[in-house]
Amino acid sequence: MRLDLTDLKLFLDVHETGTITAGAQRSHITTASASERIKGMETVLGVLIFNRNRRGVTVTPAGRTLLHHARAVLQQMAHLHGDLGQYSSGLKGQIRLLSNTSAINEYVPALLGAFLEAHPDLSIDLEEGPSMDIADRIRRGMADIGLIADTIPLQGLKTYFFRRDPLVIALPQAHPLAHLESLGLAQVLGEDFIGLADDSALQKHISAHVRQSSGELHYRVRLRSIDAVCRMVSQGIGIAIIPEATAIRCARHLRLAHRPLAERWAMRNLLVCTHASEPLPVYVQSFLQHILAPH
Repeated sequence: MRLDLTDLKLFLDVHETGTITAGAQRSHITTASASERIKGMETVLGVLIFNRNRRGVTVTPAGRTLLHHARAVLQQMAHLHGDLGQYSSGLKGQIRLLSNTSAINEYVPALLGAFLEAHPDLSIDLEEGPSMDIADRIRRGMADIGLIADTIPLQGLKTYFFRRDPLVIALPQAHPLAHLESLGLAQVLGEDFIGLADDSALQKHISAHVRQSSGELHYRVRLRSIDAVCRMVSQGIGIAIIPEATAIRCARHLRLAHRPLAERWAMRNLLVCTHASEPLPVYVQSFLQHILAPH
């Protein structure tokens, strides 16, 4: 039986993206070459590793077994390169980082900039997503480090406190509700809202909890940038649910007020998470220490 590291990486890329075409793009090879490699793997193994359908591919039971071993082998290679990298001119490797909307807007850019400047031989693959999806991908070994809210199940993860991250109601300074000390969801359901696009991780979090509360928010406009949301609020177009850190920063230069959102799901912290049991390569440990250090 002969499978090389390129085969195993392609197998993981196809599994994680859900199609051979997307997996081939991530592996930087053609779709035809990827198809041939997968057929070759199945011939060598004597079993099918993917079920094919019109929507893409899914792993077979045999493929799921291969998935476990492929991750272990590639992770061990990452450890090898990381450990030996200490003895060369510098560490070399790529760190896979997942972050929710709040962390990616308020904290990640500064953290990445300082770290990458100090480690020119490292690169970081950053992707935004909802905390629930990030936690699941960390458990499955699809990323190294995640920045998530603590409002989700944390089983199978090793977590570290990162920042407080409560959600607040942002209002124009002259809004009739701005004099109150805090606001419950029921008090603002009749208001016009400014929101983020539906595919935003933060917007998904807010929408899910509003639905659970049997409420519905009326959005006048949806925007891609949370800073743009704050600017629209300051102009009196509507109100918004945003992270407190964003509200404090934007209030320095906008006519913006903010009040605590008095809902249990709005009282949250940001956590750094890694897999509960799998060790991290040396260069990922270095980045983890950088994130957790006082700044």
